[in-house]
Formats: sequence, C-alpha cells, structure tokens
Amino acid sequence: MSRPHSHTHLPRQLYTARQVRALDQLMIEQVPISSLKLMRRAASVVLSVVCQRWPQLRRLVVFAGTGNNGGDGYYLAALAAADGIKVQVLECGDHERLSADALSARVEAIAAGVSCRPYDMLLDLASAQFSQDTVLIDAILGTGFKGPLRESHESVIEWINGSDLPVVSVDLPSGLNCDTGSVGEIAVKATMTVCLVGLKQGLFTGKAPDYAGEIVFHDLGMPESVRASPQARSPSSTRIDIHAVTDCLIPRSASTHKGQCGNVLVVGGDLGFGGAAIMAAEAAARAGAGTVTLLTRSQHTTAALMRRPEVMVRGVDEPDGFGSEQILALLQRASVVVLGPGLGNSNWSHSMLRQVLQFAGTHLPVVLDADALNLLAEYASLEAESDGGDAVLPLRSPLWVLTPHPGEAARLLQLTVSAVESDRFAAVTSLQSRWGGSVVLKGAGSLLCTETARADRVETEVGIDVCTEGNPGMASGGMGDVLAGLIGGLIAQGLSPALALRCGVCIHGEAADLAVEEAGERGLLATDLMLPIRRLVNHL
Repeated sequence: MSRPHSHTHLPRQLYTARQVRALDQLMIEQVPISSLKLMRRAASVVLSVVCQRWPQLRRLVVFAGTGNNGGDGYYLAALAAADGIKVQVLECGDHERLSADALSARVEAIAAGVSCRPYDMLLDLASAQFSQDTVLIDAILGTGFKGPLRESHESVIEWINGSDLPVVSVDLPSGLNCDTGSVGEIAVKATMTVCLVGLKQGLFTGKAPDYAGEIVFHDLGMPESVRASPQARSPSSTRIDIHAVTDCLIPRSASTHKGQCGNVLVVGGDLGFGGAAIMAAEAAARAGAGTVTLLTRSQHTTAALMRRPEVMVRGVDEPDGFGSEQILALLQRASVVVLGPGLGNSNWSHSMLRQVLQFAGTHLPVVLDADALNLLAEYASLEAESDGGDAVLPLRSPLWVLTPHPGEAARLLQLTVSAVESDRFAAVTSLQSRWGGSVVLKGAGSLLCTETARADRVETEVGIDVCTEGNPGMASGGMGDVLAGLIGGLIAQGLSPALALRCGVCIHGEAADLAVEEAGERGLLATDLMLPIRRLVNHL
C-alpha cells in the first residue's frame, strides 16, 4: 500500500544497539574493513541520500557529538565540502574527548576547509538564521544513548527543532533510545532518519514515530557471510505488516459450510456498554467466522439485531441461576470466546468472567480484551494477597490472547503507565511471561509477544513482532473491540491464537489505513473498518 513514510521497503529484522555493534564488528573482521573506513562509508551513504532527497541543497550544517555518530558527521562534512557544498560543523561537546576514529574524521574535515566550532558560538548569532536551501544533519548522539540528556544537548536539540529546516538524523534521532523507542523531555524531530547496518527496533514503537520521520536503511555493503551469521539471523524483534501475513488464510473449498468455519462467542456489553460487544461480534463475522453469538445484557438485544441480524443474540441479566445454564450451553458450542468488550465491573461482569474462564480452562481459546483484562488484574491481585489457597480462576493459559492498551498493561503488571511506555518491549515480554499465551501491547507500533515451538518440538521460544500498520486516526473509541472480534473470528476458522493475533493486528491496521486513504484520519470510526476487513481477509 502506497502512503507517506511507508515501511514496506525496509528489512523485517530489527536489532538492539548491542546487536548492531556486534554486526559492525563482524563486518570489520569479515569484509575486512577498518572501523575508520566503515565510518567514511556511512558518511558517504548519508550524504548521497540527502543529495537525492534535496537536490536544491546548497548548505549543510552538521551537529556533531563526541562519539562515533559525531565521527560520521565530520566525515560527511568533509565529503560535502569536496563536492562543493557549503558546510559547517557545530560541535556539541569537547572535541578533545573524541574517540580516535572521530578525531581522525575531524582532522579530515578541517583539512577539507570545514569550519568546526562550538555550537553555542554560532547559534547565538543572527547569521544562524540559515536560508531555506539548508539541511541540518543530526550526528549528536548514537545508539549508546540511554538518557537522560545533558542540558547542553537539550538546548541544541531545542534549536534544531525550532529551526523550521529539514533535519536528517544519522542512525537515529538524538534523544531517542534505540532499544525502547522512549524519549525523555526532548529529542530531535527528524525529517528523515538514515539507519545504518541494522534497523533499530526502537524506531518503530512508542513515541519514536513522532521523531524518526521517513526511515531510510542502508546496510553499508554487508557481505553475505555476515547476513548469514547467527548474529544477523537472531534479531531482537521482527517488523510485520500486511505483506507478512498474506498466507494466513487459505482459500475455502467449494463444499465449505458454516459449521466448518467456527463459532465465536462474544461476552460483554454490561448496562450502557452494549456498543462495544456489538462491534466485536460484527468484526468476528466480517473476519469470516461461520456463526457468531453475542451474550450480553437483555437491553442490548434489539440494538444488536438491528445493527447485525446475522449475529445470534442472547440476553442474560441474572449473574447466576438460569443464566449459568444458558451460558454453559453457549460455551459448549463455542470454538473461541471473545471476553471483555463493554464487560463493565458489576456483579454481572464478574460472574461472566468467572464462568467463562472456569469453563474454558486451558482447552478453549479466549481473547481477553478491555474490562476482562482489568478484572483479571483484580483477581490476580487478590490471589497474591491471599494465604496461598486455591485460585479462584485460572490465571494463565497457552490459548489466551491478551490485547491490552498501556493503561490495561500497567494494571496487569502492577506498574505505572509511564513505566510501561518507557520500555514497551520489556512490558510485552513480561505480560506474556506472566499470563501465558499471546499478547499484543497496543499503541503506535503495536508489539506482539508470542510463543512458537522450536525445531526440536521439545521447548518453545518467545518472539516479539512490531506491527507498522495503522495510523493516528485509530485514536477513537471502539477500535480495540473490533480488533478483539477480528482475532476471535480468525481463531474460529482454524488459526492458532498466535497466528490469529499476528494476522488480526496487521489486518486491523491495514483496514484503518485503507479507510483513511478514502476520507482522512479525523473522524475515523471503528465501524468504518468493517468493509475493509472483509476485503482484506479475502485477498490475503
């Protein structure tokens, strides 16, 4: 799908800073190439990308730090000067603290006639109001940055962000943690980030998309021997999009009937919250489930049938008694349960949760969303405070799919939202470890943590995916309910919970992107995704 800043051309393997340093070292050993020549090659690649993107370029202003990222900047300045481009380096730190390679790059820049002066001597001058044919190069902080920023770095980043000029960050925007995607008080807001050797996982989740701009990747001529190495073949996470799940649904045979396509039971919709459960049920139907049953409060049955008469609706108001018999019959027919959309926090809500989880145990897939996650966190907290007696509910299952947003994740992990957002990779890993099954931590760059069987089939291993589908228009009510129903509908058709989660998240995000292409982001409604979902599940 063609859209601004599309990531479809980028590699799927994502790495941490430590892993990229290991790949750097492998290249130095196996090409072989000196670290100095590798730095020069990086500078040449960035300059080439900049000149292609801004052919009207007349001046470069390079902000250089004291690490190897700054060395890239010095070399870039030297190469630009040799090409006849006006260039100056503003040094963001004491040049006497430069690494050996970066110092060599500085010497070469000065020999090429480049002015290298402390940034504060120039930024305070009126001459620092550069013309519009100027591009700024951010080579201040590299992959080793973990925060917090120094006060001097904060001031130069504030100036860069307020300059109203194009900004190109070398490897990643300064102030961004390349492992987590977190940002402290401030980071460079790049127009473009030229990422080198290996894609950094932090560029694609959390606040990072607000700062990275367009992402361009270059492996600096990585040889096949390095690409085939265990280090390169063991990324910390994997980037996924709609193109990564094209084979998740096989064509149906001519004799297929609805009984072969599964039954989804959606449980939710307490008083006043019927819409959430209705949307989840409709999404399950649009995903292709054979039949969908909605278990909700009686007051919502008419609205549900008017909205989607194909859904079978059962109204239950008694938390126990006759309602329990009816619930048991519905559970026995279900291929999967979607529990939580609009579930609420009443006695009825608690009863629905208990009955579903006690029946499902570890043999029936359950998609837990919204209020079901909050109630689950509450039960887990009560169990932790008990004296070790029998658990009221099963509190983990390999067949569960959990779909929390950061607030729900914080309650499940007994953390603050800011702690979850400060390292989303650690948070989603902890969620999967604590609750089992498959987990998605929703948000910009949703993270998925799932278990897969190893080749020896004796043990499982946990992997993390980063979904790059979706857009800010999805910041509206009901999106999560649609996702939960969509995942349930895919499980009903025979997909494993882990595969249904991967497919569901990508389809959900791509459906939103398709809807936005027609009418824009603002005003996007969750129900606008229904028809794009149907189109997508028929063309994967």
